[in-house]
Amino acid sequence: MEQFKRRYYHNPKDLWRDVRYPLQNREQIRRAMKGDLVSFAFRERLMLAVTAVNGCRYCSYYHTGEALKAGLPKDELEELLNGIVDGAPVEELPALLYAQHWAEAGGEPETAIRQKVIDTYGPERAQAIETVLHMIRTGNLLGNTGDYWLYRLSFGRWGLAGEDRDER
Repeated sequence: MEQFKRRYYHNPKDLWRDVRYPLQNREQIRRAMKGDLVSFAFRERLMLAVTAVNGCRYCSYYHTGEALKAGLPKDELEELLNGIVDGAPVEELPALLYAQHWAEAGGEPETAIRQKVIDTYGPERAQAIETVLHMIRTGNLLGNTGDYWLYRLSFGRWGLAGEDRDER
């Protein structure tokens, strides 16, 4: 059986840490989702940037629809799904690049890079950005973990996105 390539939860400890996050940070989540610190369109860009790294087909589908509702142009949306952030508004680029780094680092970014985001956006807005990143990481890894188990239980026949099937 070929290796499952997308990011997923490898142990219950990591799963529990991410599932516990919204329970412990309800007020931060409310503020981040309210739209004052991170607009709807900006939030969807952040979510798609992380999803492009983690490869969750369910989140890609859902957040593509949300991004269209937020008014993102289709060409920018296509770029975001391919991990390209150049088409986003200039003021959002530092956060989008940080989102990619944050996802690649498994939610544990380098301190100096995190500090640049705080310096650029201020502590409150930087915290809202990280809250959005935590939420989408959890969704991505939950979706991918479900796919992983479907993949394992079906001996590699199910649980893969179309691109992964084509590689076999």
